[in-house]
Amino acid sequence: MKVKKFQGPSMPEVMNKVKKNLGTDAVILNSKEIKVGGFLGMFKKPYIEVIAAIDPAEKMPVSGSSSSDSLRGSARAGLANDHKEVIKEIEQLKIMIQEQSGTKEPTSVVKVISSYLENQGLDQELVKSIVSEIKAGLNYNEHLAGQVNELVRKTLVRYLTSINIGHHGFRGKFVQFVGPTGVGKTTTIAKLASEAVLNRKQRVALITTDTYRIAAVEQLKTYAKLLDVPLEVAYTRDDYRRARSLFSNYDRVFVDTAGRNFKNASYVNQLTETIDFNEDTETYLVLSLTSKNEDMKRIYDSFNQVPIRQLILTKNDETYSLGGALNLAVLQNIGIAYITNGQGVPDDIESASIFQLVESVMKDFPNE
Repeated sequence: MKVKKFQGPSMPEVMNKVKKNLGTDAVILNSKEIKVGGFLGMFKKPYIEVIAAIDPAEKMPVSGSSSSDSLRGSARAGLANDHKEVIKEIEQLKIMIQEQSGTKEPTSVVKVISSYLENQGLDQELVKSIVSEIKAGLNYNEHLAGQVNELVRKTLVRYLTSINIGHHGFRGKFVQFVGPTGVGKTTTIAKLASEAVLNRKQRVALITTDTYRIAAVEQLKTYAKLLDVPLEVAYTRDDYRRARSLFSNYDRVFVDTAGRNFKNASYVNQLTETIDFNEDTETYLVLSLTSKNEDMKRIYDSFNQVPIRQLILTKNDETYSLGGALNLAVLQNIGIAYITNGQGVPDDIESASIFQLVESVMKDFPNE
């Protein structure tokens, strides 16, 4: 299957591109409104994005695509095939559940539920706990799919209700962001700083201790210039304290920290030697949703010396399920403040919600 992405200012223009490139037999896999243009992701304009596909066996229009285009097409096709396999497994589970309706075979039903939840990335122990709570409430003489869907949702909601899900305002003047390299801390700071400046009209300042990567400092300097806010680079603990003193009269100060290999135990020690964790400070751990469940757990454990208020989860646009995040929230009893959905500043970030987490896990579960 050949999969391509098309963008344009309106749906008719995008569809013309689809027909021209893939022909009239193309199938639309997904369409959504996005924002493009601007500078460094800011001040973007609304566009329509369509992902379309066609079977390679079908007759294709002649095009002058380069070898690099072919490679990108192959990569997209690979992703589409992976998604098709997930859908295939879900359809098989749906059939199994429907076949169990009106029977008295709880063991098979439990197996189906467990398989689905584990495919969504939920931890095995968490799945066992969920299944043990719902199986006693099932009526095996009635249609099961709707029952199971409702009971699993209610159980997940109950687990998350006692956890601090969503952002309800910053408590400290100094807001610090920690986490491994490559998770998007700097871009996340730019999004939150933009929101504070443009929407809340707050006096905002920036501090970075990420002196290991010149590009990170330059990126934050560019955002600071665009927002017309001051930035201080802290190389030492004294530099950091001096910057805090300099910005003591500001409404909010966002602090970027160096992203390092989380397997290096000395990283967190170096972090605590450079920055302060006092009563006027709150710290957020930034994690990528594309990380493996086990890696997310280990990253969280490696920051156990740091008083983490909540998690910020990035790259939701690059994953199919928030199962790994739900694991961490429930099993570690740690809240989730924000979830980011792309690189756009300041648009691609939203306060997390229980509904979003549960819906991400249950969106493909049969209800009929």
